[in-house]
Amino acid sequence: MNNIVAIVGRPNVGKSTLFNRLIQRREAIVDSVSGVTRDRNYGKSEWNGKEFSVIDTGGYVRGSDDVFEGEIRKQVELAIDEADVIIFVVDVEEGITPMDDVVARLLRKVTKPVLLAVNKVDNAMREKDAIEFYNLGLGEYYTFASISGSGTGDLLDALINAFPVKPEPVQEEVVLPRFAVVGRPNAGKSSFINALIGKERFMVTDIAGTTRDAIDTKFDRFGFEFNLVDTAGIRRKAKVKEDLEFYSVMRSVRAIEHADICILVIDATRGFEGQDQSIFWLAEKNRKGVVILVNKWDLVEKDTMSTRDYEEKIREELMPFTDVPILFVSALTKQRLLKALEATVKVYESRQQRIPTSKFNEFMLKVIEAYPPPATKGKYVKIKYCMQLPSPTPQFVFFANLPQYVKEPYKRYLENKIRENWDFSGVPIDIYIREK
Repeated sequence: MNNIVAIVGRPNVGKSTLFNRLIQRREAIVDSVSGVTRDRNYGKSEWNGKEFSVIDTGGYVRGSDDVFEGEIRKQVELAIDEADVIIFVVDVEEGITPMDDVVARLLRKVTKPVLLAVNKVDNAMREKDAIEFYNLGLGEYYTFASISGSGTGDLLDALINAFPVKPEPVQEEVVLPRFAVVGRPNAGKSSFINALIGKERFMVTDIAGTTRDAIDTKFDRFGFEFNLVDTAGIRRKAKVKEDLEFYSVMRSVRAIEHADICILVIDATRGFEGQDQSIFWLAEKNRKGVVILVNKWDLVEKDTMSTRDYEEKIREELMPFTDVPILFVSALTKQRLLKALEATVKVYESRQQRIPTSKFNEFMLKVIEAYPPPATKGKYVKIKYCMQLPSPTPQFVFFANLPQYVKEPYKRYLENKIRENWDFSGVPIDIYIREK
């Protein structure tokens, strides 16, 4: 369970620059996929072997100067409620402003760790000027320059030390699989769950973002018991105007992180838009199983080719991870809903499957022999042994004499061969090459 860090402060102090710097530490690894939108307000970072989620509250303040104070108060209160640690960013060039005082008054009342981060400190004179921020009453401060990165190491060391110690999960407790129903607002997520359980458990309206929280419902189907989680709709940062909707985004992020399978509901009348794609990659980046449901299919004018064309367009957007179940449903007419649930259970079971090492070697070594890794600099790569790792998500390791010469295209080839022989539809796979 990842810690969540919220970056708060008044506008134009460098929150988003710090956020981008934190994200870039892992972006080359986890976001090197085409189509991941860059305007999101959520990301993952890692420091000293500890992974955590970062939420940037920058860009949410709306209105004139008269209402700034009220808007900032709402955003900071929401961040305090959901985050484990808060980074409060201030600007050494402008010193303490009335808006900084407003945020500081709120933060002095909380019991969660608060790190006061003084931005734009890039020389000795500004280091002296930063002493002023002791007046905010938040204790020790950390100076840094978000543009150059100077001082961020000390800030991150303090951040890691501030994370609360989380108790180990109780082994005796039976933890049911969690299926999170995710998607942008008004795609029909709550209607989908209501249609499944046969009662109006969740409030459904035509207003986007009616659901404000993630709600669990126990469900038993096909002799399989699990939790269905209805999440609030996720929107692009530019669209998040209400404080409650911002809260919904934070809760949805957490729901995706803690789910086993994400059921991504999209609106057939609007198509597979950029934000749907962002949610998909958010689930994939967290190594969750994914099922895509094209809802409101009864409202679309169809010809004999429309289903195939629609599906092909979605798969083009999902490149290179195209092995995902896509079903066309209608929550209103209950068309193919049980089939959708059956597909979700199947993806969960595929994610749990373990391939015996002997069978895995027997198949994959023949595949490798038929098409070995390309030679690099006159050196030939030999893979003699492979196995599935004992991890919660499907991970496979191949032992080679020169692992550094095995490139991404060959890893994708190995992944495709695994998918051809074993059913991992909707499940992200990790391939590792290690020295034997």
